[in-house]
Amino acid sequence: MARDLFGRPGTATELASERDRNFLIAGPTGSAVLKVSHAGEEPGVLDFQHRALERIAARAPDLTVPRVIRALDGRDIVEVPGDDGVIHLVRMLTWLPGTPFAEVLPHSPKLLQSLGAVLGRLNHALEGFEHPMARRELKWDIARSLWVREHLPLVADPDRRARVTRHLDRFAEELLPVLPTLRHGVIHNDGNDWNVLVGSGGPSERRVSGLLDFGDMLEAPLIAELAIACGYAILAKPDPLATAAEVVRGYHEEYQLTEDELELLFPLICTRLAVSVVNAAVQGSIHPDNGYLAISEAPAWAALETLEEIHPRLAHYTFRAAAGLEPCPLNPPVVEWLKANAGSFGPLLDMDGYDRTCPIDLSVGSPLVEHPEEPDDMPLFTHKLFHHMMSQGAEVGIGAWNEPRVLYIGRRFESEGNDRPMPRTVHLGLDLFCSAGIPVLAPMDGIVHSVRDNAGSRDYGPTVILRHEIEPGPTFFTLYGHLGRDVIGKLEPGARVTRGDWIGTVGGIAVNGGWPPHPHVQIICDLLDRDGEFPGVGRADQRDLWLSISPDPNLIAGFPPTAFVPESRDTPAILHARQDHLGRSLSLAYREPLNIVRGWKQFLYDRDGLGYLDCVNNVPHVGHSHPRVVRAAREQLAVLNTNTRYLHENLIRYAERLTATLPDPLSVCFFVNSGSEANELAIRLARAATGRRGMVVMDVGYHGNTTTLIDVSPYKHDGQGGTGPPSWVRKIPMPDGYRGEWKADEAGAGANYAAAVSSAMELLTANGEPAAAFLAEAILSCGGQVPSPPGFLAEAYRRIRAAGGVCIADEVQVGFGRVGTHFWGFETQGVVPDIVTMGKPIGNGFPLGAVVTTPEIAVAFANGMEYFNTFGGGPVAAAVGLAVLDVMQQEQLQRNALEVGNHLLAGLRGLVERHHLAGDARGLGLFVGLELVRDRATLEPATEEASAVVNRLRDYGLLTSTDGPFNNVIKIKPPMCFTRGDADRLIAGLDRAMLELAR
Repeated sequence: MARDLFGRPGTATELASERDRNFLIAGPTGSAVLKVSHAGEEPGVLDFQHRALERIAARAPDLTVPRVIRALDGRDIVEVPGDDGVIHLVRMLTWLPGTPFAEVLPHSPKLLQSLGAVLGRLNHALEGFEHPMARRELKWDIARSLWVREHLPLVADPDRRARVTRHLDRFAEELLPVLPTLRHGVIHNDGNDWNVLVGSGGPSERRVSGLLDFGDMLEAPLIAELAIACGYAILAKPDPLATAAEVVRGYHEEYQLTEDELELLFPLICTRLAVSVVNAAVQGSIHPDNGYLAISEAPAWAALETLEEIHPRLAHYTFRAAAGLEPCPLNPPVVEWLKANAGSFGPLLDMDGYDRTCPIDLSVGSPLVEHPEEPDDMPLFTHKLFHHMMSQGAEVGIGAWNEPRVLYIGRRFESEGNDRPMPRTVHLGLDLFCSAGIPVLAPMDGIVHSVRDNAGSRDYGPTVILRHEIEPGPTFFTLYGHLGRDVIGKLEPGARVTRGDWIGTVGGIAVNGGWPPHPHVQIICDLLDRDGEFPGVGRADQRDLWLSISPDPNLIAGFPPTAFVPESRDTPAILHARQDHLGRSLSLAYREPLNIVRGWKQFLYDRDGLGYLDCVNNVPHVGHSHPRVVRAAREQLAVLNTNTRYLHENLIRYAERLTATLPDPLSVCFFVNSGSEANELAIRLARAATGRRGMVVMDVGYHGNTTTLIDVSPYKHDGQGGTGPPSWVRKIPMPDGYRGEWKADEAGAGANYAAAVSSAMELLTANGEPAAAFLAEAILSCGGQVPSPPGFLAEAYRRIRAAGGVCIADEVQVGFGRVGTHFWGFETQGVVPDIVTMGKPIGNGFPLGAVVTTPEIAVAFANGMEYFNTFGGGPVAAAVGLAVLDVMQQEQLQRNALEVGNHLLAGLRGLVERHHLAGDARGLGLFVGLELVRDRATLEPATEEASAVVNRLRDYGLLTSTDGPFNNVIKIKPPMCFTRGDADRLIAGLDRAMLELAR
């Protein structure tokens, strides 16, 4: 039929279909779809589809939908008799490339937006289009949703049946009467995840590329198009509202939604899901042996149950925010009235000194809170806060509205997000920190809406809510929380209060959840039918929504701008300033840069309080902002911070403690500020000891950012912008047991790789630059976390020493207990170097580095030229170094590195077994790598895939990076306090990211 009727010869492959017989025709002129309609198909319905597709082609030619291919005789529908004499309608459409939405993961915000955008463009293209079949009866017409009522008994579970009944009742009472008043037009009506096609690209690059199956088209309220698509898009999503909002955002950008449509969208989504689950029950009764029907309806039931927990007006406001409107439509009149009446409101507290205020910074980066776990020690926090107020001469401390707070980043303030839990950190009220017992006053006339005693396991004191009915004007509410219990029984709902009336007192610590005494004051435009309680903090990703519902209480309080902490620049502003004032060679991690303001243990936090598990930053060796290290630096800095030309016990104690971790004869220290300075000095020491200049280094090695160190770092001088090595540097191949000539399990692999040291030295000698030293890491870091094969360093050291050179061990990244089995990386190879270099991890990020060498080399370096480093080894640096050694010992972090590292490596090797993309897992302790390859036979590096995985892990709250000569190795070298649970979370994230990439 394809050849004879349409002139399209080719190979036919049958495609899945519910009603028709569809065939992919692959031939010399391209691919097409031959569609043989089922017996009895109405020709007018097919004509309707074809005319609509022609309309789209004319008005939106760049919109990827099927195009009609006419038969050789010019017809677009051909009648063909079947074997039984029944006439079938045959037609041909263009084949659309792409992957069904259902088979693609993740459904990123941009992908969801593109789904909405395609549907918006489609509806715009069909605007004004009419056809007689557009008004035919169809069970999937959302206006006819009540057909499922008679089938409700098929829903066996009474709770589920009641849930569907509630949605259908609401549809009948509230939606059905107003549907005729909405905009109508021809819609696709079936934007399900099998009819939507997605184009190629990485997880962050994928976009909806096309739309299939126009068989359910009809004329309907336009908003039904969006409701149906959202109903499918939210399936199996932990945060369905956020998912639907992205689809709405994309649709509205292409085809502007009306306010009435936005208001009805959420209940229409619920209606469509209710119809879907009942229809599934109907189909199940007809086909009881089809287990797939039960599996396919499970996500719809789960979504319906989740949506029922969401207040419809909150959903409405969420969709308004996605459409760029003021989320809460009650906000503008409330704010306008409050601004118009500014100056007429009374004080919130009855106290002397009400005007003596100071700002209280409780932001995520606040210095008042030393670390996120400190709020569990509320007496300490209270002491610090009031000490700060006293130092400012303030009687009242102002805690700001719209402030993301470090106090709320704990799990009890989390809610479900699609990729990860989302903290509710944005403060929606105004806090007035002051003495307990001070009377709280009504700032304006109102009616007591509720008095709630929040006694319980976490007592936060009573809350009073006042209702303000302004004529003419809006009705809104004010909330006063953390009050004393004396308000109970003295203030009753329904009571009228006037400006200045007593409405409670400031609660003390005992009835305030341990918090410093303060009333929390909040304006609420819509209570969302809550009785006596309302969220005081909102999710940062829903900031606009919650700030619209709860506008700035300072509209009532009237404090001057000086009472508040100045606003910090947001991420785009910081990025713009960085581009203007910092060198462009300074790169940023991740496609979407992070604005990190706090670190604690193995976590980093952005300005909104979103936490990230740090799996890659080895510099904070014992954990970000470790309190013992911070205290050592602060206390010594307050006493003395000077250079090393004066005697100071800290320096000697630290040198003794540090050298005690090293084997003999490594006993003489030089202290510097960084790993770069350490390696630079090590080269000077080697040259002084040997009288030579040449250097043998490892390919893809990196040793620092000075001019000399770029010269000895192939990772830099052979990379982009590099000019290759100078004549006095020769590199040897990485002893890579995965990609190299000799594999890790081959006997003698280490010695075979080490033989290249002799060849490199011969080349240096031939150039008149005999080798002074061999500089290498025991595990190559930038090379891709490559452990040296057994015997490699022993043979390499033997050869360099036999030729009169010395051995330098770069332990900047791999040393200090990180490998777990030993304190130093070189010890895993059973060797003792002549010089050891260390960097900032030994100071936990404080600018501290060291070079330790033998007495003989130190004497050779003492040639009359003084070596001096202003801050290297100063009292503060030494105090920090001692504290890090103490923490390492007392918290048994080397042992932790061994145990957690073994667990982590086992998990990574499990990924290698499960994912073809994962080629090799390797490393020691908490210094490991996962190499990604496209082909395990050719070892083609999966560079783009590795980048995609790292950026996807970022979305999950997991920070990693890539390394290696092809940037295809995911490097993992977290703070040493990393736990087994952290390792499990990382493994699960990698597993999920690679599964998504495969789809």
